[in-house]
Amino acid sequence: MWIQYWGWYVPLSRRWTVAARRSEKSAETEHALKAAARRLFAERGYLNTKITDITAAAGRAAGSFYNHFASKEELLQALLKDLADESDTSSEDPAHSADFTDPESVRFHVASYWAFARKNWPVLRAVQQAALVNDDFARIAARFGTEQRDEVADHLDGFAPAGLRLPGPADASLAMMFLSASGLLQAVEEGGLTLTDAEAVDALTRFVYRGLTGRDID
Repeated sequence: MWIQYWGWYVPLSRRWTVAARRSEKSAETEHALKAAARRLFAERGYLNTKITDITAAAGRAAGSFYNHFASKEELLQALLKDLADESDTSSEDPAHSADFTDPESVRFHVASYWAFARKNWPVLRAVQQAALVNDDFARIAARFGTEQRDEVADHLDGFAPAGLRLPGPADASLAMMFLSASGLLQAVEEGGLTLTDAEAVDALTRFVYRGLTGRDID
């Protein structure tokens, strides 16, 4: 099949090929901009990174940024969506257990959170920094914490039947768990503390399990 294109007749399949290449190039540029932003957010922080810094680090023209994102804030929102898509798969792991009376369940969740947050620390830290100057991101950060706790709220259902007493209300107890993990990660990422991932996961597992149940892990 042929179509007229700027006065010339070209095969329709060729036009599809051109469109596919353009789409592929656009996707490559978007990926490059996101990757560059993550690197710069890690090195300089979100607030100290300009759009021109991102395009330069990505090896793209300054104007190309606006073909994909209206602002630096929109880019950060896109990075957050990527994180949400990634985290949605964690509960599908066959090793997942929804019972925090079991120390292995606590270990699984601590290890999963640590690996996820360590990998995505530049974005998580960028959201924290953006929240200082942008009300929308302040709400996003608060909602992120709430959603984290909601996802594991039913993991405490076995406490009362097992005769265990949480250190406080369920939501507050889960908040302490996540804040302990994120605070330790920040100390490691910012150089204030030296721990291997295995050491961090082991220490956090013992800390969180004892904090929630009042018991030590044998």
